[in-house]
Amino acid sequence: MIETPEQRDLRAAVAALGKRYGREYFAGVVRDGKHSDELWAEAGQLGYLGVNLPEEYGGGGGGIAELAIVLEELGAAGCPLLMMIVSPAICATVIARFGTEPQKRRWLPGLAEGSAKMAFGITEPDAGSNSHRITTTARRDGDGWVLTGRKVFVSGVDIAEATLIVGRTEDARTGKLKPCLFIVPRDAVGFGRSQIDMELAAPEKQFELVLDDVRLPADALVGDEDAGLLQLFAGLNPERIMTAAFALGMGRYALDKAVDYARTRTVWKEPIGAHQAIAHPLAQAHIEIELARLMMQKGAALYDMGDDAGAGEAANMAKYAAGEAAVKAVDQAVHTLGGNGLTREYGLASMITAARVARIAPVSREMILNYVSHQSLGLPKSY
Repeated sequence: MIETPEQRDLRAAVAALGKRYGREYFAGVVRDGKHSDELWAEAGQLGYLGVNLPEEYGGGGGGIAELAIVLEELGAAGCPLLMMIVSPAICATVIARFGTEPQKRRWLPGLAEGSAKMAFGITEPDAGSNSHRITTTARRDGDGWVLTGRKVFVSGVDIAEATLIVGRTEDARTGKLKPCLFIVPRDAVGFGRSQIDMELAAPEKQFELVLDDVRLPADALVGDEDAGLLQLFAGLNPERIMTAAFALGMGRYALDKAVDYARTRTVWKEPIGAHQAIAHPLAQAHIEIELARLMMQKGAALYDMGDDAGAGEAANMAKYAAGEAAVKAVDQAVHTLGGNGLTREYGLASMITAARVARIAPVSREMILNYVSHQSLGLPKSY
């Protein structure tokens, strides 16, 4: 899992970009209720947002491994781009792998350069993490489709040109419902959204969607109608890998702040970092972040090699490990700074809430433990 020279160069270049923006920029965007448009645009112009996409569509020809580096380094600089998990990692990956040629030409160049964004809608109010209970349905209507249903916790719908919606269609042979993915334009008739009031402070807003008989053309369906489950998980594995990158960047940022403080803050004769009660928990947080990165790199490598099954296990483990490591790193960072850890000046307190996201979304740690106990260990299901 040693990075190539090209990957190390990418990491250094993105770190330099992140440093130019930093936490102050990010905090200002959140405070003013704006979006991180300037950083997104520059990252796109430099080729970082499409580094995982095919060169013939304006991408960098790399993989999820490279895209994860971009998100991790921006997060470590204090200015993560949550929409990277959604737009280039999930939506663009699904379209690149399974979309028709017209769909690729329509969407991939814009997604690669950052001039277009796409949201992703899978979670439903009554389904939670159980994708088998999705009730959003798509029925044929002449040459097109009609979508009906609801989605919740969909990021960035207000800034996305379209949303990739996970629905279910009826299998003509069995009569059972099967998952399918549809591209729904933001201005489609019947496609309503309402913002969810969140305690989480982030540039990207969360929305509930209502699809009230949304009529779509035939080419809104992505890929093969009979390969919906394969296509869905082709997007969910990158989602978990990128969520791990998001968490690792957050954890690294908090840990760097804590280490710098512990190195310079003097209460008695020596800096507080000389005391093992301070030093050891920070060392443990660093170890756990590094271990989680190794699993993230494994998941990305397997995915980029085309091993979807192997990537599924590693991606879930990486997301779990990175989420736990981020929560611990942020908590220890705040604790290291004491009262200063709760001030706006140091900017760590708001990360306590943000760090929880990696434990909860896009799938809870309990569901990952279910996956590992069933798929990896072969234990029976309880549901």
